Amino acid sequence: MTRRHEQSRLLVFGQQPGADLASEVAARLDLPLGRSEHREFERGEHKSRALDEVEDASIALVTRLHGDPEGPTANDRLVQAWLFIASLRDAGARHVTVVAPYVPYVRKDRRTQPRDPLNGRYIAQLFESVGTGRLVAVEPHSLPGFENAFRIPTVPLPLAPLVADWLAARHLEATITVVSPDVGGVKRAQQLRAVLAARGLATGELAFFEKRRSRDVVTGGTLVGDVRDSVCVIVDDLVASGGTLARAAIACRDQGARSVHAAAAHALFLPETVGRLAGAGLDAILVTDSVPVGADALSALPLEVLPLAPYLAAAMRCLWFGGRLEELTAIGA
Repeated sequence: MTRRHEQSRLLVFGQQPGADLASEVAARLDLPLGRSEHREFERGEHKSRALDEVEDASIALVTRLHGDPEGPTANDRLVQAWLFIASLRDAGARHVTVVAPYVPYVRKDRRTQPRDPLNGRYIAQLFESVGTGRLVAVEPHSLPGFENAFRIPTVPLPLAPLVADWLAARHLEATITVVSPDVGGVKRAQQLRAVLAARGLATGELAFFEKRRSRDVVTGGTLVGDVRDSVCVIVDDLVASGGTLARAAIACRDQGARSVHAAAAHALFLPETVGRLAGAGLDAILVTDSVPVGADALSALPLEVLPLAPYLAAAMRCLWFGGRLEELTAIGA
């Protein structure tokens, strides 16, 4: 049973961007969206404050922290969120949970070169320093790295249940082979395979794409595993350039896969991503709406955008009003 803040009322706040997501989550919890003011000043400075009374309340700040190619950066949005969290705590809020599906920088959780930064740890320390009491995110890059970076409770919601629900609704008759695009993602692939089996779907052995990355240069490229005549599902935490995903999809096709789908939580598309994925022969690309997808990608790619608001609201019900997250996520149920 998850811990509940029984003696304090729950308020949901949002920020721009992300007010749309916060509003839908609040509606699914039968709560009004808290009123807040967010003002921009000269040379990029910012102010946020709650317009509703927050003293002794438990706050859920539902926000988006990704950077936009032509607009606020991830740095801008992180600082705005930290200032708002600090102002909520200064105003007497008892507890602040940040619900941020995508958290920037946390994928840099280990040193690969001398004097490398551990950005994930530094970001965690900054969230903690402004009074964050808990962080809810979706499919972080490395679960151990994410959990070890934070000293406050974290709730990493897996992508697997959303993907499994989508596949189950298609009534696929062929065996599903879950494919990791690299060795580091094998645990994520195992998790999806377990959830698919719990849904009663036929699954084969896992497969993975062997590659090495150094200084942003990818080498290697051997598909390990039997994918012939199967429905391949390549699963990853995010898509950026699309190069890794495209190579894995082409390798699956070359090895005789019946169809190839891809699933990633966060669509951090770059200008070259659409072209790369368009030529990869993918039957469907599943992403969530943690990061809004541009119109060009929606028109050029077989994208299926999975909404997060129902998932986030259900998780928050478990956290505040009682319930088992393990049953929601189908992990360990």
